[in-house]
Amino acid sequence: MATVATATGIRTFHLEVPEEQIDGLRRRIAATRWPSKELVDDRSQGVQLSTLQELARYWQTDYDWRKAEAKLNALPQFTTEIDSVEIHFIHVRSQHENALPLIMTHGWPGSVIELLETVGPLTDPTAHGGDAEDAFHLVLPSIPGYGFSGEPAEIGWDPGRVAQAWAELMHRLGYTRYVAQGGDVGASVTDAMGRQAPEGLVGIHMNLLVTALAGPQPTESEQERAAADALATFRASGFGYFLEQATRPQTIGYALLDSPVALAAWMLDHDTDSYYKISRAFVDGDPAGNLTTDHILDNITVYWLTGTGASAARSYWESGRAQALAAGQAPPDVSLPVGFTTFRDEIFRAPRSWVEAAYPNVTYFNEVDRGGHFAAWEEPELFSTEVRAAFRPLRQ
Repeated sequence: MATVATATGIRTFHLEVPEEQIDGLRRRIAATRWPSKELVDDRSQGVQLSTLQELARYWQTDYDWRKAEAKLNALPQFTTEIDSVEIHFIHVRSQHENALPLIMTHGWPGSVIELLETVGPLTDPTAHGGDAEDAFHLVLPSIPGYGFSGEPAEIGWDPGRVAQAWAELMHRLGYTRYVAQGGDVGASVTDAMGRQAPEGLVGIHMNLLVTALAGPQPTESEQERAAADALATFRASGFGYFLEQATRPQTIGYALLDSPVALAAWMLDHDTDSYYKISRAFVDGDPAGNLTTDHILDNITVYWLTGTGASAARSYWESGRAQALAAGQAPPDVSLPVGFTTFRDEIFRAPRSWVEAAYPNVTYFNEVDRGGHFAAWEEPELFSTEVRAAFRPLRQ
């Protein structure tokens, strides 16, 4: 990994992982000490042995990191220091006139890898069935502690501080009018940007309703009750990773940096829909949309090569700490225009009523018939269509 200095404080970034790191990864996979098979026929005890053994086999023998490296290096990558942390970002300017600047934030256990297939549709819509008027200049930063960004050396990097860094990044890039988008952890950052309303930000779009995670929601309609039931199921049986990272990220971090198979298992054990889709990709050779075996391993390998399992987990601890410090204080309202898309297979399908209760100025809402928690990754074309539609009214 190398950077080249420029006079503006923004440096070009080129990725070149030494071959010995790849060889070391393969050796560690081969040396895995496996547990016995789970005693159930589903994921209720965790990531299934057959899924992880097939992932490990493919990772060790068939997977080619250099393809992912080449894909990243084909895009304009940069780093810049903001608030004492080196921030990595991809910055693709559209060739279309009057393109709208957009900063888009990944989640956990994701990285910029999960957003790569949206670059073409968003920056060059005419090549993907869209109109030139819907083009974006696209900025894809890596959250501090994730991927190729630096690790914070002090506490305090909660979503609000990341949001402030993103506003500074867009200012540094010369953008005076822009929009923001996010899902998962990226939705928390984007929500914070909307509440901070930095100069130049004119609207936000999200595909996870983070406000619903904070407490009970109305259950008057059938749709609201279904969403509440899905949330209750997640809290009862899918919340393990969340609780561990929010309370003891350092503890799980030792396994995440020492064993690639432990890292893969931890990252697969997210939500039920995504897990089974990923499992089918490896076990049955049946990927869901863009959630292919190679794309899944591209993302896991980024975490391994950068050694960011623990530092990324700490972002949940930071969020929990920030919420505890703010307890009893109502957050600022979001007065900016807000767009929201509910994807069919999300952890819970956020009803319009919940979205409008959280954001008084909802200017776009849509429910789509496919795609899950990692919507940009799984269904990049559909996701890009939603982002275009959400921000269309904000174009000058």
